[in-house]
Amino acid sequence: MTHFTSIRAILALLLREMASSEGRLRGGYLWVIFEPIAAVLLLSLAFSAAFHRPPLGQDFALFYATGYLPFALYSDVAQKIGVALRFSRPLLAYPAVSWMDALLARLFLASVTQTIIITLVLGSLTLWSRDMIAIDPIRLATGFGLALLMGASTGVLNAYLFGAFPIWERLWSIANRPLFLVSAVVFLPETLPHPYDHWLGFNPLVHAVSEVRAGLYPAYEATWTEPGSMALAALVPLAIGLALLLRHAHEILHEA
Repeated sequence: MTHFTSIRAILALLLREMASSEGRLRGGYLWVIFEPIAAVLLLSLAFSAAFHRPPLGQDFALFYATGYLPFALYSDVAQKIGVALRFSRPLLAYPAVSWMDALLARLFLASVTQTIIITLVLGSLTLWSRDMIAIDPIRLATGFGLALLMGASTGVLNAYLFGAFPIWERLWSIANRPLFLVSAVVFLPETLPHPYDHWLGFNPLVHAVSEVRAGLYPAYEATWTEPGSMALAALVPLAIGLALLLRHAHEILHEA
């Protein structure tokens, strides 16, 4: 009965999320799908005006999509989970709804939405691309899976920090902006001189992006990536966030 109640609570939170966020916009989820397409097109136009060819292959749109999509997956999941307690606070007043239900509902919806976007964008680009494509589903799944894990881990820790220290949400927004530039979205890590290429290896998102690219471009091996080690590192903030929420979620939800 407890598991059934939890599933009902998660479904209720999912419906509320869909109705009160993207559902308010004219066009609903069509706009959510259009946004990453527009971002990839803008990146492609901007860099094609400055360079004759992308760092990998011949197709600007495909190259930047393989960088932008895993980063967008991380970013969207982290943002939605991070504000889950505040967003779902009215429903969390009911005993049948727990803070874990709120986190899982937002994780599920963000993951499904991003999966649809990734499938549509990459599917279309690989069909139309002039580049030689050899899809490696294991490396693709590894790259996007690592990005998803990073987003969930960051989001769970921030779900506590945003509630316990409201100023942290603003500070995190500022600190997170340069991450786009150092996550190999618009370049290949191998093109950086030493020691910057070594430093970049400490960013799990660089490994995620490189795994996605290796999953599409047969000429790009990215043998230096360590997704297993990066996944273990990503579990640390997840474990810390869950431990803090187990102890302090009730206080955060009942603050004035």
